[in-house]
Amino acid sequence: MAKVEKGDVIRLRYTGKIKETGEIFDTTEEEVAKQAGIYKENGVYGPVPIAVGAGHVIKGLDEQLEGLEVGKKYEIIVPPEKGFGKRDPKLIKVFTLGQFRRQGIIPFPGMPIEIESEGGRKIKGRVLTVSGGRVRVDFNHPYAGKHLVYEVEVVEKVEDPIEKVKAMIELRLPRVDADKVVIEVGEKEVTVNFKPVLEEVDKNTLVLGEILLESDLKFLGYEEVTFKPSVEELLKPPEEVTSEEKTEEGAEEAKETEPAETPEGGQEEASEGEEEPVEENAESGETGESKEAEDNPPQSEEAQEKR
Repeated sequence: MAKVEKGDVIRLRYTGKIKETGEIFDTTEEEVAKQAGIYKENGVYGPVPIAVGAGHVIKGLDEQLEGLEVGKKYEIIVPPEKGFGKRDPKLIKVFTLGQFRRQGIIPFPGMPIEIESEGGRKIKGRVLTVSGGRVRVDFNHPYAGKHLVYEVEVVEKVEDPIEKVKAMIELRLPRVDADKVVIEVGEKEVTVNFKPVLEEVDKNTLVLGEILLESDLKFLGYEEVTFKPSVEELLKPPEEVTSEEKTEEGAEEAKETEPAETPEGGQEEASEGEEEPVEENAESGETGESKEAEDNPPQSEEAQEKR
């Protein structure tokens, strides 16, 4: 049986649970997600393609994939420090009841809230207690301090270089048909041409996908990564792109209409009575969260949605 090594591209099936409660918080299996109440209508289910060691899954799981055999099932336990982190008392903040009421919110224990930092970043928390005009809010991750249990199976170890690139596209752009993407690989360089699928994917989604893919492909050992169209081309305003296309078309037409050369290597002489053409030359994107929590009033998730 083939064993997994760091840098391998694999397809992984898994289900993650909280050891202390048995709660399922993540899974690649559609039926399991439905039974656990975490099913997402637009979610993508089935074995997920990842590069081992690239950080595509939680750190404690990623580290323990090395050495596993393809086709065998395993149970992996991840400690808090390599999962969602340890609980930080500094991330528990106290607000006045008035701060909530001014936002039209009546807080209660367990209520999810959000605050917005000065930089516009949203930080999620959960109300712990409401007492004596004071509201305690926990901004730790809900699973901080918990041990995680993963039931995993390495379904496949991808060997072919082209298929490895396709697997990374599937990971980053799951809605794109990777079989339509034109891929060329060399020893240290790779070209990924998305032009055949441009009509099937949102431009901003493709920009983000290319940025993440470049990191993934360099992790796989490619030193030169080229995308068509590039991120820069995708970010250009439509009118600028149109202008460049016209310029390129004009250059092609100019080449086609250049005077033919005579057998002696010179250009054909102008006919009698015709003037020689005049040539023109034209230059033609944790501790800080504590401070943010103190400086910004909370809002419920419902209030955020109304905004």
